[in-house]
Amino acid sequence: MIIAMTIALILGLICGFALNVTYPTEYSFYITMALLAAMDSLVGAIRADLEEKYDTTIFVSGFATNALLAGVLTFVGDKLGIPLYYAAIFVFGGRLFNNLAAIRRIIIQRYRDRKQRKL
Repeated sequence: MIIAMTIALILGLICGFALNVTYPTEYSFYITMALLAAMDSLVGAIRADLEEKYDTTIFVSGFATNALLAGVLTFVGDKLGIPLYYAAIFVFGGRLFNNLAAIRRIIIQRYRDRKQRKL
């Protein structure tokens, strides 16, 4: 599963750099929040897969919910003149770091277990 996610990410990056897609600068906060929500969902899915708890329904619903929440916070904050997108940055950014730390611990523990079995 991790390999499929990594391949999809690489293909998405290639398409993003290869295609000349432009958007108005007014949408930059929305796109930034959508990317942050997507990264949070992807890293969370990798963690769940490593913990053998991955569920496609949870991943897809979480991805959609995170993107919707980030978009709503950005939109409402934009209309009110208040930078509510900071809330999404703090929450999704914090979760990214927590999930990356958990992934790192899982990988290190698996490495140590394999090394211990070889001895």
